[in-house]
Amino acid sequence: MKTFSATPADIEKKWVVIDAEGVVLGRLASIVAMRLRGKHKPSFTPHMDCGDNVIVINADKIQLTGKKRTDKRFYWHTGFPGGIKNRTTGEILEGKYPERVLTLAVKRMLPGNRLSRQIMTNLRVYAGAEHPHEAQSPEVIDVKSMNKKNSREG
Repeated sequence: MKTFSATPADIEKKWVVIDAEGVVLGRLASIVAMRLRGKHKPSFTPHMDCGDNVIVINADKIQLTGKKRTDKRFYWHTGFPGGIKNRTTGEILEGKYPERVLTLAVKRMLPGNRLSRQIMTNLRVYAGAEHPHEAQSPEVIDVKSMNKKNSREG
């Protein structure tokens, strides 16, 4: 039997929406990364963008385990001498762009190449419950019910 290799004509992209309210960050990010890459499909081809378009809502209500909200830090450099800066995850989630925590977690779960940068354009993360993609009639995926460890009260 020959190995199947998908071509652009074979790829069918669906739209899925995931509610992140009360879901643990790492578990959600791994599910989103798998969906974006297309590994959940039997026609997965490593060198093609065969994943789905993923919409994540309520990214500001995501949960973290342990002391990650206060102890986990994100670092960046301004480019000037001594210009290293950092913020805790809690500060980012309470700030202007709370969706960046989830976006960065998903980005770091994908390989660092051109295909991954193209795949990241299929991810849309929104802090609130509204999203402008109703016309695509996305399918709802309930991540909380997949595994009891996926959600956390807090």
